[in-house]
Amino acid sequence: MQTPLSDNPTLLGALCAIGAVFCFSINDMAIKFLSDSYALHEVVLIRALIGMAVLLALILPWSGGLAALRTRRLGMHLARGACVVFANMTFFIGLASLPLADGVAIFFVSPLIITVFSVIFLGETVGPRRWAALALGFLGVLIVLRPGTSVFQAAALLPVLAAFGYATLHMLTRYIGRTENALSMSFYIQLTFIGFSSLAGLAIGDGRFAGTGNASLDFFLREWSMPSGRDWLVLLVVGIASAFGGFFISQAYRVAEAAVVAPFEYAAMPLAVIWGVIVFGDWPDGVALLGIALIIASGLTLVWREARARRETVPQTPRYRR
Repeated sequence: MQTPLSDNPTLLGALCAIGAVFCFSINDMAIKFLSDSYALHEVVLIRALIGMAVLLALILPWSGGLAALRTRRLGMHLARGACVVFANMTFFIGLASLPLADGVAIFFVSPLIITVFSVIFLGETVGPRRWAALALGFLGVLIVLRPGTSVFQAAALLPVLAAFGYATLHMLTRYIGRTENALSMSFYIQLTFIGFSSLAGLAIGDGRFAGTGNASLDFFLREWSMPSGRDWLVLLVVGIASAFGGFFISQAYRVAEAAVVAPFEYAAMPLAVIWGVIVFGDWPDGVALLGIALIIASGLTLVWREARARRETVPQTPRYRR
């Protein structure tokens, strides 16, 4: 007799994480593909509108209807939305100038930042082995960045800022993840994207600040334009991938332990390399691959140490699920 997924939160969380990572990898690749033709806030607005439509038309009816969107923690939802907007904007602006695999690898400094934040803001204790893993990950980031060499680009610092935004999002999610459902968390993030992108379009969408010659700056400052027929198809894919990716990752962390979900997020790295080669013809060099390997090893070590620490200190009681 087969066990329903609802009765196996570990399997459900793993499957949702895999689905989310695949959706996000398509999102990253497609937005980089569009970065030399459209303004970032225009792409994000169209993506959010499509994503909102998908949430309301396809996911809402299966998640309890409009009642699932009710919340008493609107401020926290908007704060999470602001973190995601900041993380997305800095990441994609940087990605316009960077190889896809390098940008994704640098962004994976976020587990290191989350660990540091847990010490500063949550008072958690980090042992010498976890500090060693942090140092290993930081070394990997430095290898990918290669500061002080001709390979270094200032745009490579933007995914680091994005990682800070994502780490802050993770801290906020810890506070509301047990009382809010996956649909409401996804809905208010899309709503924040729509609000921010609309304001950005009104403020700088005429392109008067564009033409800097810098791929990253022009991606943010470029004038809005009507997408072509082919690009509408790409934008449709981006919107659908964003909606399902946001829902799947929220669901993954809601039903399963973070130690189960987090390792699957590292599947984004090989996917980024594959998309980079197929779509953009970018092969990471040996130095970049070494840095990527160190970052992945560091992140997985931190996840493993956290899972082991929880098993040693937390009683084995059933996990609360809404």
